[in-house]
Amino acid sequence: MEPKFSGHETFPLRYGWLYKSVNLLNKKTKLSTSNNEDVQDAIVELGVGKNMVNAIRYWSEACSVIKTQKNDASQSLTEIGKYLFLPSDTLTSRSSNDAANDPFLEKTGSIWLIHFLLNFDEDVLTSYRYFFNLSPMQNFEKEKLTYDISHDINSLCGKEVNDSTIKKDVDCFLQSYARKASSTGKKSGNIGEEHFASPLIELGLIKDLGKGAYSSLLEERSSLPTEIFSYALLRFLKDIKRTDTIGFDSLLSDQCSPGKIFRLSERGLGIQLDNAVRKYPELFVETDTQGMRQVRLMKKFSENENYHFILDDYYRGAK
Repeated sequence: MEPKFSGHETFPLRYGWLYKSVNLLNKKTKLSTSNNEDVQDAIVELGVGKNMVNAIRYWSEACSVIKTQKNDASQSLTEIGKYLFLPSDTLTSRSSNDAANDPFLEKTGSIWLIHFLLNFDEDVLTSYRYFFNLSPMQNFEKEKLTYDISHDINSLCGKEVNDSTIKKDVDCFLQSYARKASSTGKKSGNIGEEHFASPLIELGLIKDLGKGAYSSLLEERSSLPTEIFSYALLRFLKDIKRTDTIGFDSLLSDQCSPGKIFRLSERGLGIQLDNAVRKYPELFVETDTQGMRQVRLMKKFSENENYHFILDDYYRGAK
């Protein structure tokens, strides 16, 4: 894995950033490059400073909304970026019925989807991907998480990363996911607005207990829509495992699995699987042979299939 513990300039993900980056690239303006003119254009268009432009680019790439080519640093919108954030009249390749999107992340399912896209990556390691894919901790100290990443980084990446860089990345990760605990004697209304700025906080995946302590319990995740779970399940089968049959334990605990990324308990995963099989009987079949629970994919897909038909079900129903 390639380590990447910087680039966000210590800014957590904020509402509106992904939408702004997609709009900017849709106008054929580059988000941020080494070209000073491009940088100045992005600063003017976005109305933010250079460091924040870099942060917007970082989170847009990390969430798979935009893609930067390694050979020439050219940037382009991904299919999922277009799907979520562009208005229907710009999607000339699709009919209006297929142009379901949520540019302002108003639907909870969209935030779950962004969380999945952010952590569905086996190639680039960050503190949040380490936590959601590789860490077993449910109750933890910030210092312990930082230590674990520093300790494991060489075996995972074959490279060393400065401890202070990892610490800043962990801080940014936790600020993106955890609503800051109120100090003793202060009302919750006095908490700074910046602590509510990240859409990922709304998922409740990580709780700030105060004094550097956090919790992230494995739960049922009742707010996770069946369609978003099914999309994640399909991508895990096809993009990561490259198989049509998968065991329950792999879905629960393997890297990039729905169970790991969504922090599902065994019961929670079971409920989500039952719902997915019930909603998509033409796609998924569950079997239980001698106590071994498995899911089998029934449909064949082309190599470049984007699976947006599952997301269509959510956005049409959620409107």
